[in-house]
Amino acid sequence: MTSLDGLNVSRETSDLLLQFSALVERWTVKINLISKASVGDIWKRHVADSAQLFELAPEFDHWVDLGSGGGFPGIVIAIIGKEAQPDAKITLVESDLRKATFLRTAIRELGLNATVIADRNEEMPSLCADVLSARALADLPTLLEYADLHLVRTGTAIFPKGQNWRKEDEAARELWSYTLEPVKSKTSAEAAILLIKDVSRV
Repeated sequence: MTSLDGLNVSRETSDLLLQFSALVERWTVKINLISKASVGDIWKRHVADSAQLFELAPEFDHWVDLGSGGGFPGIVIAIIGKEAQPDAKITLVESDLRKATFLRTAIRELGLNATVIADRNEEMPSLCADVLSARALADLPTLLEYADLHLVRTGTAIFPKGQNWRKEDEAARELWSYTLEPVKSKTSAEAAILLIKDVSRV
């Protein structure tokens, strides 16, 4: 086992994460997968930040990642899940066709069990996810709309948020009822991972 900023993964998983990081760096030259300023710190800023979500998730049959973009956290979840939950289904949703092409390329080259849907989050029928994630996609009230649509009744939403998450929570509670467990992020002192269940409209 090797340590990924506090998350223990096998050498095989670590190697796949490194391969994926290199793939992101190459494609970022062509399309804007991540900010060029964060390329030099891709391991902590993106890989480790995404990997901590898997550690917090309950066991799942179907994980859906919305707005997957450059594959964070969706591809990272698929890499870790390849060994930890090999029979689980992982779906990545990305409306940008160039980014969707990148995601499909990464899945093929890394041999992952995941599929990509190139569509808008609000325009699809329910994806019936046990776990729903979205990183840097939208504010919490909007994310809860997606959770209401795409989560099964007993499902868990996992949304990483920055230092203003409490304000977003306050705004969201005017529209939504839900249970919330905030977990301190391992990669950013001011950030939190929001674990959300029992979503319903007020």
